[in-house]
Amino acid sequence: MNVLVDLQPKIVEKMIEDNIVMIDVRRVDEFKRTGVIKNAKLLTFFDDYGNYDIDKWMAEFEKFVTSKEQTFVLICAHANRTRNIGNFILEKGYKNTAHLYGGMALWMQELRQTIPYK
Repeated sequence: MNVLVDLQPKIVEKMIEDNIVMIDVRRVDEFKRTGVIKNAKLLTFFDDYGNYDIDKWMAEFEKFVTSKEQTFVLICAHANRTRNIGNFILEKGYKNTAHLYGGMALWMQELRQTIPYK
């Protein structure tokens, strides 16, 4: 059985340089507030009201993660959304599913690099 892997910020930081797909599921207001991780694909999951369109989101997700074997890392503010989304994706058969432990909150606390949202 596959499980969602918790990755510490220092590990994720190294994976950026290896061109591992990073998918940030936060909202635009969150991107603006903290900036984003270099090379992250910005793919909002929940809207301001907690609604989502799973079919639309998965269609966008599959443009970046093109194989169920491909490694990718999910990013959100505190790792709550990514835990739920990651477990859903695992149920869809994706094998190498990970998320940023502690989310952007821990990333920022550790003073790791972000780039401004444009």
